[in-house]
Amino acid sequence: MQTFTEEEKAYFMKEALKEAEKSLAKEEIPIGCVIVKDDHVIGRGHNAREELNQAIMHAEIMAIQEANQTVGNWRLLETTLFVTIEPCVMCSGAIGLARIPQVIYGAPNQKFGAAGSLYDILTDERLNHRVQVETGILHNECAAIMQTFFRQGREKKKAAKRLAEEAKEKNDLQ
Repeated sequence: MQTFTEEEKAYFMKEALKEAEKSLAKEEIPIGCVIVKDDHVIGRGHNAREELNQAIMHAEIMAIQEANQTVGNWRLLETTLFVTIEPCVMCSGAIGLARIPQVIYGAPNQKFGAAGSLYDILTDERLNHRVQVETGILHNECAAIMQTFFRQGREKKKAAKRLAEEAKEKNDLQ
């Protein structure tokens, strides 16, 4: 198991936030992830479901795929996965299947979280692989990028609704 100073944890979570920014720029849910081995990032990922039109293209899945290629093995032993938001059920399953021993995430996911919020897949004693989980690293920054995304989405919907109403009124007057 890798040990990190608080500064190192913050550094790697900032790298995950850079990945989340890539998703935000593409109007994807902004979650970012990096996988670290021997103090080096070996895998990066960000949500790309809309871009790639694939339901499974979550940040963790992309990072796991890249890390598998980097190390040339499906087992990601002696690694740590840093992710901005708590992993979902699918990603928690993939983390366990990849044998990643440690996950550090920034903010909880109250609606889909499977690392303590709704479910606790990563530490479930009934499974053959358990993961050490730590949360709260750069919590405010990780939560803020999600809040920004959803606020922008609500604002776009309101603007579109307002434009539609104005167009209807204009048509009604003609």
